[in-house]
Amino acid sequence: MARLILHATGPAIPETVWRRYVCVDEWASWSPQIKAVQAAERRLTAGMSGTVESVAGIRAAFVVDAVDHDRRSWAWRVRLGPVRLRLHHGVCTHTRGSTTSLTMDGPRLALLAYAPFALLALRRLVRP
Repeated sequence: MARLILHATGPAIPETVWRRYVCVDEWASWSPQIKAVQAAERRLTAGMSGTVESVAGIRAAFVVDAVDHDRRSWAWRVRLGPVRLRLHHGVCTHTRGSTTSLTMDGPRLALLAYAPFALLALRRLVRP
């Protein structure tokens, strides 16, 4: 197992960035690799599960482990076949707006393959 940490800073205020995380219907608007999210809940909650469908039609199952609205952080597990990733997201205030972070744990090759897509998504997440 390996760990990779990514950050992006931008002018969007933390409340806006957090709302974009919490509303799963917004994920495709800032994460270009996501086509749709199938889940019973439309707002991020601990224990929710579902699938994330990529623009290529690939579906990955997920379970949300924790959501802390006060700290603007959440963690989930994503599974695509035998590959399992644990991802932890956070949003903080920054002098230029906000910073979002993503800590990923999983197989090194999977993390390195996903990192460019994740970084692009994070950069779009903190845009106004």
